[in-house]
Amino acid sequence: MSPRQLGSILLVITCLSGCGKRRPPLPPIERVQQRTELLSGAQQGNEVILSWPAPRRNAPDSSVQSIRRIDVYRLAEKPGAPLALTEDEFSARATLVGSVTFEQIQTAGDTLTYHDTLELAGQPTRLRYAIRYVNASGQRAAFSNFLTIEPAARIAQAPTLSTDVKILEDSITLTWKPPAANIDNSTPVNLLGYNVYRTDESQAAPANQALNSAPISGTTYADKNFQFGNNYRYIVRAVSLGTGGAQVESLNSNAVAVAPRDIFAPAQPERPSIAAPEPNSARLAIFFAANKETDIAGYNIYRSTDPDLPKQNWTKLNQSLLTRTTYQDDKVESGKTYYYYITAVDKAGNISQPSEVGSEKAP
Repeated sequence: MSPRQLGSILLVITCLSGCGKRRPPLPPIERVQQRTELLSGAQQGNEVILSWPAPRRNAPDSSVQSIRRIDVYRLAEKPGAPLALTEDEFSARATLVGSVTFEQIQTAGDTLTYHDTLELAGQPTRLRYAIRYVNASGQRAAFSNFLTIEPAARIAQAPTLSTDVKILEDSITLTWKPPAANIDNSTPVNLLGYNVYRTDESQAAPANQALNSAPISGTTYADKNFQFGNNYRYIVRAVSLGTGGAQVESLNSNAVAVAPRDIFAPAQPERPSIAAPEPNSARLAIFFAANKETDIAGYNIYRSTDPDLPKQNWTKLNQSLLTRTTYQDDKVESGKTYYYYITAVDKAGNISQPSEVGSEKAP
């Protein structure tokens, strides 16, 4: 057999044994975070609120990479203690203060939080926090990054938000009662001002960004950036001067729900101008200025030959709302005087008072 014939036979055998044979699919690679470097937090009233990105959850529950809970550790130190600390040193000295449960992990959004309630004794203390993930077998991952906070005891208590909310066409005005003491019951109140937060009713927690750009010195706030038809929930937090000059917020005030509805009629339109577009034309042209409101849906135009007729008895000329500020009345009789008035209608269906009457004699 020649070398060429032998090569052909080997090629056929190779194809018969391997060509077209499918291997079973490889299982997906589990990519679950085993720790985070993004632990952050801040004091709020007598709590330290920790937050970090929720871990990815694409491993089956039975996997060693399935996170079953997240343990939270805290270490109390003197403010001047060295910042450098190894994981072993932290593990030996820190206290397990709580955990985020598997159910909380499963239902979390993009961020997980933990509230650590403090008993502030007035002595300066530096708190060092870290978290670690625990899998289905009880194995613990490495600690997260360390977060250090020096809480202050003289932080204002939460204010009390009034349920008497004033709703106007361009504002929702809130008022509140100042806190009577600090969280350690000391006085005078350590108070720099207040922050106001608003949340849509569908959201589970207050927004993270205050409506005001700087702490409010008074006890009222007018929210001018809202939409009728939405349901809102407001809270207020007092702002105090914390350790190292940092601003520290109080716990949340009571929440107040507000459902603003547009019941405000547009302004009275200006008197319309009437003119014959051309001599001997059997029609009159009506012109009027547009209202300044941004939610105007259109206008209605009414006509009468008797200026003393009650306005509710005048004839409406348009079948649907006018979206332009001109109108041609081509059903007039020469020599007769016609009287017109305008009403504005907004998108909520509110109707303005009638404009003053304009008149003209048909040519």
